Amino acid sequence: QVRLVESGGGLVQAGGSLRLSCAASGRTVSSVNMGWFRQAPGKERDFVAAISWGGGTTYYADSVKGRFTIFRDGAKNTVYLQMNSLKAEDTAVYYCAAEGPITGSIMIPASRTSWGQGTQVTVSS
Repeated sequence: QVRLVESGGGLVQAGGSLRLSCAASGRTVSSVNMGWFRQAPGKERDFVAAISWGGGTTYYADSVKGRFTIFRDGAKNTVYLQMNSLKAEDTAVYYCAAEGPITGSIMIPASRTSWGQGTQVTVSS
């Protein structure tokens, strides 16, 4: 199982930027599919972005395309989510995930998927 620790959340004004980090241990981030999900109050946990193992193909939810970028740093064994042009509707707890299949250009949580503890992102309008 992969252990994941997120950081980088906080309060930002609309139009601003944040970078989330997800430090992994137990597996290298380039050897498994890695992804970000988010959950707003009263809503389900939704897919945000993913990066495939090996070649690092990236995938994004339509709501964040062109604004968010997922990338990884093998030397630090960390996956990042760069979030630009933030909107109030991006407010949520963001979770890092490892080892979920990517199907239909989204990452699907599976029984073997590991999760981080979550980090709060609040965008004020």
